[in-house]
Amino acid sequence: MSAAHMALDATCYRSAMLQSIADLLEQSGQPALILHLKDLSTLPEAELKRFGNWCQRQPCPVIGLGADTELAADCVDVVIEQESELTRLLKNIEQFPQAATVLVQVLRTLENLSPVDGLVVESLGYATLQSGSEFKGWLAKQGGQPAQAVDADAGPPILVTRRGDQLDLVLNRPGNDNAYTVELRDALFEALNVVLMDQDIRRARISANGRCFSSGGALSEFGTVSDPAFAHQIRSRAFPARLILSSPDKFHFHVHKACIGSGIELPACGGYVTASPKTLFWLPELSMGLIPGAGGCVSISKRIGRRRTAYMVLLNKKIDAQTALRWGLIDAIAE
Repeated sequence: MSAAHMALDATCYRSAMLQSIADLLEQSGQPALILHLKDLSTLPEAELKRFGNWCQRQPCPVIGLGADTELAADCVDVVIEQESELTRLLKNIEQFPQAATVLVQVLRTLENLSPVDGLVVESLGYATLQSGSEFKGWLAKQGGQPAQAVDADAGPPILVTRRGDQLDLVLNRPGNDNAYTVELRDALFEALNVVLMDQDIRRARISANGRCFSSGGALSEFGTVSDPAFAHQIRSRAFPARLILSSPDKFHFHVHKACIGSGIELPACGGYVTASPKTLFWLPELSMGLIPGAGGCVSISKRIGRRRTAYMVLLNKKIDAQTALRWGLIDAIAE
């Protein structure tokens, strides 16, 4: 640990609790609190719990240096083992402090909520950031992404096939890598409603045509709804994640190659997820001044825990299928 990354330990945590977070961050010169996990894990259980409660009230990310197995890991939002990753993490938080803070606050809150209630909190956090300066700055740099035209012969956005008591749903916009457009979202929402309403359908299997499962939100549609409160209303009315999480065991997702943003947020809602061996998973929302907003704060943290979810988002980290399987983000690797 370098001098530039001094962490709170068992000798100074009490004095830290007596200071304001603004003073602590100013003294450290860092955009987040950093804790020495191994040292703090030597504290008595009651004292460690009190300190953990204090940490979770702080309006900034709390980073733990050390192993996730340390007792003090429960105090932090994300665990970092390597110095190089810590430097990159702090740089990202410093560049996007609003999004980083909202992310960890939402993830903390979700631990005490049902998945459906959690989606409301996630959407409200997302709406808050849609009106923030970080997202507006990202939008300004985009210069207006042109919408990708849909091939007239492409057919419906979702291909639906009934096989006895199973319904096969196939994302069918390979021309734009099955980007999560309004068209695709609405078609998926309608198809998922059919699955839940038809008692004779035992299971739905969702996959995709084309070179990848989904490249995530269509950049051309970001910022097209100027009123974040209205955008929250839209998500509340037509939120595919809510339908999947209401009965996850009915949904099996098979994903392949790139699964970006909503391309993993929605599959993670399902009860069973398989992935092809060369699949990559990526949550890039922080670099846009946002948090995962298609259900991912709920679905991904439900599968891998809030600390690993924060790790993926705050580090802008891509993970492969083998890591996803080890963490529990997917349930099996299969062609």
